[in-house]
Amino acid sequence: MNDTTNKGAASAALIPAQRGTRSMSKIPANDNTPLADPLGHLPMFATDQQLAVAIVGRTRSAMWVKTVIPQLERKGFPRIDPLHDGRPVPLVKKFYDGYFGITAGFSAAAPDGEERLGEWKKSRRRA
Repeated sequence: MNDTTNKGAASAALIPAQRGTRSMSKIPANDNTPLADPLGHLPMFATDQQLAVAIVGRTRSAMWVKTVIPQLERKGFPRIDPLHDGRPVPLVKKFYDGYFGITAGFSAAAPDGEERLGEWKKSRRRA
């Protein structure tokens, strides 16, 4: 094959806005492009909207903020820090690691109270 045949086939595979350019990369069909670390570009404390765009993309972010975050908070999703007015991104990453089972031993549930390891439960059996 000659070089002109390959160029014609490659430009046909590109979207129309990119024809005639030297770039051979395609623009993704949605705005939720795969990244190695989608939360890595966020500040240490991010707003719900920033988190939503990083996790599910701009098109689904409004729905995610309204419906998904309240459900995730019941499962241990980090709450908004009132001092910083945002959710701590390192804890959001840790939550998702546990949510998907990536890290062993991380519990996604909120703590239920003080642990008293030296005490046994009293029997509820009545004599």
